[in-house]
Amino acid sequence: MREITYSEAIREAMSQEMRKNPDVFIMGEDIGIYGGAFGVTNGMVEEFGKERVRNTPISEAAISGCAVGAAMTGMRPILEIQFSDFIMIAMDNIVNQAAKMRYMFGGKTKVPIVVRLPGGSGAGFAAQHSQSLEAWMAHVPGLKVVQPSTAYDAKGLMKAALKDDNPVLFYEHKLLYNSKGKVPEEEYEIPLGEADIKNEGTDITIIVTGIMVNRSLEAAKQLEQEGISVEIIDPRTLVPLDTKTILESVKKTSRALVVYEAVKRGGYGAEIASMIAESDVFDYLDAPIRRLGGVATPIPYNLKLEKAAVPQVDDIVRECRKLMNK
Repeated sequence: MREITYSEAIREAMSQEMRKNPDVFIMGEDIGIYGGAFGVTNGMVEEFGKERVRNTPISEAAISGCAVGAAMTGMRPILEIQFSDFIMIAMDNIVNQAAKMRYMFGGKTKVPIVVRLPGGSGAGFAAQHSQSLEAWMAHVPGLKVVQPSTAYDAKGLMKAALKDDNPVLFYEHKLLYNSKGKVPEEEYEIPLGEADIKNEGTDITIIVTGIMVNRSLEAAKQLEQEGISVEIIDPRTLVPLDTKTILESVKKTSRALVVYEAVKRGGYGAEIASMIAESDVFDYLDAPIRRLGGVATPIPYNLKLEKAAVPQVDDIVRECRKLMNK
């Protein structure tokens, strides 16, 4: 099977749906000739034209409002926010309008928007361009939240998101754009709410999404040399959440570590940890559930400090050893 990058997989999914469905279009800042802030839409304006690959003014409030209106009148917009941090400027349209319209109108309208959100740290973009705010969005009823970790998952989840009749927030980690993986040329979908076992193990379950999947896989290799077998569960979507796969894994291993890049305090990992604690699986635990999240600080510009602010491979290894009392 061919290998393509994470960004190419997202572009391929969007392009395939746009070829099939004339109601699908993409809008955002500099997404035309420039190809978007991270080059994901490169070449799309040449194929689909300026009407369907629409450059917009620099106003997240304006373009998110346009996307909500377009969706309610039958279109299926893809909205690219240059950096996920800027979603704050669009919060009223997304949280108070897109998330609630279908409910408030008794199901008589749909709001099928996919909001693409390049997020996360590691690229030296500093405090206002490097945050992980997915927990904010997961808190809002009516929004679906996706966080793919591989090129394969990115294409399959994007295809599913583009066919969903609800607003979907699609978090893409900046450090993953150039990562490569095996991706079929043919069309396929990964249902929202279906987790994936990225690594099978027997001693510890790590629940993790996005770039932290890669770091957890590297940690698992190191721990294997110490006789510690790690199972890695990638939920792939935070909302809906595949609780069944997570609980089955924790029941098997009897230990759970939740890893996320966002600030530990109030992060989505706390939701996963509490879900485990409130379930029948709690009785199978041989150690307390542990969370490993980011430091409660704005993301520094200095690369060494930036790296220290969010979990790295060594941090994951350390927490797993604690769970095993080693």
